[in-house]
Amino acid sequence: MPRASTAYATERRPKGLLMAAAGVVVLSFDAALVRLADASGWAIVFWRGLLMAVSVGALLLATQGRHAPRIWRRGGWAAAASGVSFGLNAILFVFAVLHTHAANVLVLFATAPLFSALFTRLFLREPLRASTWWTALAVLLGMAILLSGPAATDGRWGDLAALLAAANMGANLTLLRARQAIDRLPVVATGGALAALCAWPWAEPLALAPASYAVLGVMGLVQMPLALVLIAQSTRYLPSPEVSLVLLLEAALGPLWVWLVFAEVPPTPSWLGGAVIVLALLAYFARDAWAGAAGWRLGRS
Repeated sequence: MPRASTAYATERRPKGLLMAAAGVVVLSFDAALVRLADASGWAIVFWRGLLMAVSVGALLLATQGRHAPRIWRRGGWAAAASGVSFGLNAILFVFAVLHTHAANVLVLFATAPLFSALFTRLFLREPLRASTWWTALAVLLGMAILLSGPAATDGRWGDLAALLAAANMGANLTLLRARQAIDRLPVVATGGALAALCAWPWAEPLALAPASYAVLGVMGLVQMPLALVLIAQSTRYLPSPEVSLVLLLEAALGPLWVWLVFAEVPPTPSWLGGAVIVLALLAYFARDAWAGAAGWRLGRS
């Protein structure tokens, strides 16, 4: 890399790290807010999805103006499939948080980038390093430990939903990698709208307490859009391994907020299994992140 380009990248990297970290901190309140909403899962999915679709759609219109509909259409079937995936994830995540320990949900969901790596090998035929397979084995061991503990009521269904959400997100990341021209804002808005549409028949959206609407409003209009925009923008300044590394903060912060608000303490196997999974992913992504940062460090020497 030329020295001027290296210096420019060095100046941009702290901005990307700050944006990614801020986005993850905002995102980490998600599980606690789902619990605080004190509503049925379908009602949460409906309002969360609808408000997110409105807020992200408004942001797209504000930034793109009359070109917004064209941006929406040009993604074609791939953008539509990605929107369906986002909608499915919205349903699976809420179901998981309401049926199992928040720590289980967030740790299992943190495996999405690893699923993406495996799907990339399967569908895009990109070679995988040996470290990916070793990490996958370590994650499987962590899952076995995590699932060996006592489950909450319907907890195994919640664990399964979290794992399916991670696999679904991994598939979506693979799709977005193969179709990098797809604009992220339209697919996120489409996913929210589809989730709301699916939940509508069972949601009873007008039968909630005022406090529930306040929490859902914060979630759908502020928390989720702000987190997604910050994380999406951080990818302009950071390579994907570093973004994935920062995203692991959610697996640590999310259970902390749930513990502070609801005094929910997961069983020991959840902590042990979660620690194995997070440490394995941390080592996996840290290697690439360190390699990427090394170039910038050398440029300053």
